[in-house]
Amino acid sequence: MRQHVVTLNAGSSSIKFALFRVEADRPMLIAKGQAEGLGATPSFRARILGRDEDRLSLAANDHEAATRAIVDWIGDAFPDINVSAVGHRIVHGGVDYAGPVLLDAPIIAALQALIPLAPLHQPHNLAGVAAARTAFPGVPQIACFDTAFHRGHQFVNDAYALPRALYDRGLRRFGFHGLSYEFIARRLREIDPPRAKARVIVAHLGNGASVCAMKDGRSIASTMGFSALDGLPMGTRCGQVDPGLLLYLLEHDGISTAELSRLLYRESGLLGLSGVSQDMRALEASSAPFAQEAIDYFVHRVGMDIAALAATIEGVDSLVFTGGIGEHSARIRADVVAKLGWLGLACDRDANEAHAQLISTPASSASIYALATDEEAMIAQHVVEAIGLSPAAAA
Repeated sequence: MRQHVVTLNAGSSSIKFALFRVEADRPMLIAKGQAEGLGATPSFRARILGRDEDRLSLAANDHEAATRAIVDWIGDAFPDINVSAVGHRIVHGGVDYAGPVLLDAPIIAALQALIPLAPLHQPHNLAGVAAARTAFPGVPQIACFDTAFHRGHQFVNDAYALPRALYDRGLRRFGFHGLSYEFIARRLREIDPPRAKARVIVAHLGNGASVCAMKDGRSIASTMGFSALDGLPMGTRCGQVDPGLLLYLLEHDGISTAELSRLLYRESGLLGLSGVSQDMRALEASSAPFAQEAIDYFVHRVGMDIAALAATIEGVDSLVFTGGIGEHSARIRADVVAKLGWLGLACDRDANEAHAQLISTPASSASIYALATDEEAMIAQHVVEAIGLSPAAAA
């Protein structure tokens, strides 16, 4: 019997899933889908590769019910399925987890203690774990961390200029989107092995956004820090902000920590700047002046942070755009590269507009790519490697 892996990526109002068949020690995607609108108007969509998409409504409205719907759909679509393991995206692994781990009660408790560091993501990631343990009793559950790819940074890229005792407690830069960056690093090795080993900057631009500098496929520095608030402006998150401004809001305006958290996580970023939407597609289509200013600010910060990370690795041989915006917005890619012309980067207009894989001109000082990321495939590969799944291991 063939071995199969299910991956779950649980967010605040959705659960993405994918089903992989293990062939020659590698996961091969055979189906994927998403339960979304949890807490509001839930729905479910899924597709077996090569077939039309199934769209269903969900009667229940929480992560456990959504996971059950996923399990039921997989069972109906693949009645002879043998799920050998479930892989989970966990946003925060803290200081202790630098690679995939087999989940048990003590590790789950340790991850629950990290909820304050990723309040938008960690609770839902762990709710997905709880639901999957019920749905797949006895099946190994593997946690794959967004922070793991960034562990091992040099001290200068890991620390804040705060008392050393705080660093020793674990109050340091963690970086996120690690599963996406790791996938892109492997993908680039397939496309251009020599450049993949050189100086690479990847801009993961989406509702969550960050930039990562790599050498030899390893993370050297990232724009995100202690929490997923730092660095670039995002859909509803603020990005970098002077901590003195936050102290002012607390002391002068007297807002509560709960109000401050809501402001920084849910009311800022593109939504706060534009007053229109957190969705870049809506902003690009809008004639509202604040929408254009929000786009300008986003492009300005992306260009500035790419340049800063180029300094950390002393140049750039390849620049990769990925994520929902990075992959699909030709305008954002073109505007960001235009700001980096002083570095010798140049974008091929026709290739960019056609959403080609390679979008740089022959004269560009660095290769510029627009690549799709695949966190689910990265999770599945980690699961296969972590517990040694292979066709030979089938019962």
